[in-house]
Amino acid sequence: MLYREFKGKKLSLMGFGAMRLPLLADGSVDESQAIAMVDHAMANGINYFDTAWPYHSGASERIIGKALAKYDRNSYYLATKYPGHQISSKYDPADVFEKQLQKCGVEYFDFYLLHNVYEHSLDVYTDPQWGILEYFKEQKRLGRIKHLGFSTHGQVDFIRKFLDEYGEDMEFCQIQLNYLDWTLQDAKGKYELLTQRGIPVWVMEPVRGGRLANLTDAEVARLREVRPEETPVAWGLRFLRNLPNVGMILSGVSSLTQMEQNTRTFNEDKPLNEAEVNLLLDIAEGMKDSVPCTACRYCCDGCPMGLDIPMLMETYNDMRFSINTNTAMRIQGLPEDKKPTACIGCGACAQVCPQKIDIPEVIAKLNGLMEKAPSWVEICKQREAAQK
Repeated sequence: MLYREFKGKKLSLMGFGAMRLPLLADGSVDESQAIAMVDHAMANGINYFDTAWPYHSGASERIIGKALAKYDRNSYYLATKYPGHQISSKYDPADVFEKQLQKCGVEYFDFYLLHNVYEHSLDVYTDPQWGILEYFKEQKRLGRIKHLGFSTHGQVDFIRKFLDEYGEDMEFCQIQLNYLDWTLQDAKGKYELLTQRGIPVWVMEPVRGGRLANLTDAEVARLREVRPEETPVAWGLRFLRNLPNVGMILSGVSSLTQMEQNTRTFNEDKPLNEAEVNLLLDIAEGMKDSVPCTACRYCCDGCPMGLDIPMLMETYNDMRFSINTNTAMRIQGLPEDKKPTACIGCGACAQVCPQKIDIPEVIAKLNGLMEKAPSWVEICKQREAAQK
């Protein structure tokens, strides 16, 4: 197993991500298989386990805690997260934290994250009436949290502003990072910013929710010409291993077979060379077929609705590739008069666009994609109900 050093700790480069545990026919978690996966992880040198309050409607924390209970507490590192990103009528960090310790059957968490600190959750995390940041800083002082960090799907400028104000309390940051999002979501910019600030990067979605495991025949053929024995998943994981500031790569596996395959990848140190990295990035470019917005913002000056058009173009490119909750909530969290539905189709933006993009047409398509996206508000309500 490959390892990385973090503040005197030897962390397995592959972490067990417990967001997509195996399911039974009725939709509940297959506990026996999940426990077998944890056993396999422990037997093969994986010592980092990541869960969160909302995963599997609260069942993930309980099952991971149950699976790890047989092992010496010093033999693994357990991470979970506070759900300040969820839409709720109130936020009680003490109540959630105490329940998390109880569910996981531990007295402390090795790593604790503020879950998805982004443009529309920051007000919750920093609101003095909830005292979220201060509460978790105090838990760290008391030793009930060993290391405090945050996860984010925010944009580079947002992350920079957050670090400017709160970075001294954040020891690590978890971002969506893979060879497609290196440019599609500017994960490269996020990685470089965090590296400049001396903050180690934890990786989520290393194969884009499985999308990078299912390449086209032509894409697979290009990879096999170079490494005939390597799987598409292994290519994606090795891309991340090449990044020196990556301290943890979470593998959100849904079966014991996937666990075994990924473990084999992390048991072999086969870094990619420069040509191989460029091959992956070239394949990624062929996947995107994006709207060519350069974020020059000429379109914004004359927009009568004051819309952040480059952000909407970026979101459209992302959602065109994959409709998912993390992307959709960028739009769902906006004020009504700043959502793409507020566009009046006047065309002033298109008239000044240097790239000749038909911006009203793209925004109309974005609205169509948003109609298919899961409602973040409804998801939060369901998760809140399930936790009660």
